[in-house]
Amino acid sequence: MTKLIRFLKPFTLLVFIAIGLLYFQAMTDLALPDYMSGIVNNGIQQGGYETVTLEVVKAEDMERMTMLLSRDERSTVLNAYDQLDPVRDKALYEELTLVYTKLNQQSVYKIKPLDEGYQPVIESITTKMLLGIAKMQSAAIDFTKMNEQTQKQVALGIVKTYNEQLGVDSVKVQRNYIMTTGGIMLLIALAGAVASIAVGFIAARVAAGMGRNLRKAVFTKVASFSNFEMDHFTTASLITRSTNDITQIQNLMVMMIRMLFYAPIIGVGGVLKALEKSNSMSWIIALAVIVLLGVIAVVFSIALPKFKAIQKMVDGLNRVIRENLSGMMVIRAFNTQEFEEQRFDEANQNLTKTNLFVNRIMAFLFPVMMIILNGVMLLIVWVGAKQIEASAMQVGDMMAFMQYAIQIIMAFLMLSMMFIMIPRAAVSAQRISEVLDMEIMIHDPEKPEEINPAGKGRVVFDNVSFKYPGAEENMLKNISFVAEPGKTTAIIGSTGCGKSTLVNLIPRFYDATDGTIWIDGVSIHRMKQSDLRSIIGYVPQKAILFSGTIESNLKFGNQKADELVIEKAIDIAQATEIIREKNEGMLAPISQGGTNVSGGQKQRLSIARALVKQPKIYIFDDSFSALDFKTDSALRSAMKTKMKEATILLVAQRVSTIKNADQILVLDEGFMVGHGTHSELMDSCSTYREIAMSQLSEEELS
Repeated sequence: MTKLIRFLKPFTLLVFIAIGLLYFQAMTDLALPDYMSGIVNNGIQQGGYETVTLEVVKAEDMERMTMLLSRDERSTVLNAYDQLDPVRDKALYEELTLVYTKLNQQSVYKIKPLDEGYQPVIESITTKMLLGIAKMQSAAIDFTKMNEQTQKQVALGIVKTYNEQLGVDSVKVQRNYIMTTGGIMLLIALAGAVASIAVGFIAARVAAGMGRNLRKAVFTKVASFSNFEMDHFTTASLITRSTNDITQIQNLMVMMIRMLFYAPIIGVGGVLKALEKSNSMSWIIALAVIVLLGVIAVVFSIALPKFKAIQKMVDGLNRVIRENLSGMMVIRAFNTQEFEEQRFDEANQNLTKTNLFVNRIMAFLFPVMMIILNGVMLLIVWVGAKQIEASAMQVGDMMAFMQYAIQIIMAFLMLSMMFIMIPRAAVSAQRISEVLDMEIMIHDPEKPEEINPAGKGRVVFDNVSFKYPGAEENMLKNISFVAEPGKTTAIIGSTGCGKSTLVNLIPRFYDATDGTIWIDGVSIHRMKQSDLRSIIGYVPQKAILFSGTIESNLKFGNQKADELVIEKAIDIAQATEIIREKNEGMLAPISQGGTNVSGGQKQRLSIARALVKQPKIYIFDDSFSALDFKTDSALRSAMKTKMKEATILLVAQRVSTIKNADQILVLDEGFMVGHGTHSELMDSCSTYREIAMSQLSEEELS
């Protein structure tokens, strides 16, 4: 998984912005329970009063209240107030009467503006003073057993009562507090929602960008594979790795950015906030976390091995589907639909059963999480109710503690969702890394040599041998010959003797194990692969066309080809008839894989495509097998008269196709057992003579 982190590098800034937004979102989410607690405690229970400091006190009441204080405390309190006389301070006094309507022209004390350091001191002394008054009124209550918040709540109740006696509209105070605090909560929630939306946008952008870069990297890597690397991975597996596996990584990245960073912040923050509200109930959260971790550990110990198997099963399913789609005609011809349906059903059932097993295990996780969550809520209410009864906790604090507990458990729920995705994504990441880390067998040289611009395409095999990686014996053994420009070199032999392997060594689809291949005096191992292949026109054994038009296929190797070049190529390849049959002519559509043209038409268009490229060297790997004898003969005749300067290497199974070649190489079990013209080989090579006589009569061979 860590090997793919480098693909996140272009999005580093966006990821850091997302983390910043997630931190902001977490802070807003963590702030809301505090405000909710404030509404319950201050707004509902305390009538909207937040501070125990009395703003206005009648002079006679101040005398009675401060009697409960020490001399220093009394002095501190009196220094915090200004005494107002209704006559002397008429304007200020009248302003007070707008709120305190029952002052009755009595002398009062009004609190001075207090700095931040002085405010807690006054509040502490005032709380002591007010609790002393409450103690005198209710001697049975032991205020020392109350926590600080509960003591403050009792004091605030006295403040509320006292202010009501002075004519303060408590309903208005309460309403204003609740409306103000509720408005702040709405703004905070809105800010958190905006941050969440922004994070979602960034997460989608980062994940999509990373997926795009991964697909590009995988495709580029696969495009550089030689035949050996292509043989190492099945086509179905490479398709799965380029699509399904990368989709798994994309989905994980979205969840990681949205949850993996957010969950720890909200979880840790929730614990700290909960402890602020009540240390005595911290054991409830600890118990919930331990149970959650235990459940997650058990579930994933069961599910993890299955995650590793799912992607391989997807490979198998894709392989069966691909084989069935590409071989549908053969399947129908042999009436094996039922067998193929059973084969598909087996692969499909295996994948379905494994997915169902994993999903059932994961489905078990969420109800258990909900049971734990609800159990924690009940436990908090039960324990909290006892503490409220004992005046050790306020109702709002219990509700806030409950909210923080929910946030902590939800954080674990988010992480468990991540744990569901991470194992499967890790398997996908490993599979993608296998492709990206695959060692390429064929490399360009560090200091490549230039192709001889004056060269005509002379190909020399100098004692060349080749062995497939992992094989015990050489497939080709000590092959030496020269393919001259303007001449046709044909290669024939029994099936599996190495004909296609031999010509595949020239464009370096494989590299020779021993010996050297030269083109115009330069070793192909000293050339850049792109330069080498630029002078080769290759027509594979299995003709391949790409979706598009006839014109786009013909220009595949030479986008700048003019009409004259294309017409000449079509004429030589005997493809003129194909164009004429189409109403759209050159713009006639070609479906994927060329399925809307016949095998012979596909071969002729593939040959024309190579001719449009106008290379120095042509390689025809059994490219005439689907042509009838008449078309085959006409095509070879046109090639001989109109391609006099090119070097032609022709692999064929039919002797009639190569009879008139300038030289014929005969392969048998990897050895070159014959080399010469048709007539020379008929006299000197028994292998060639056997092949020829099995196909043609003596009259046709003469």
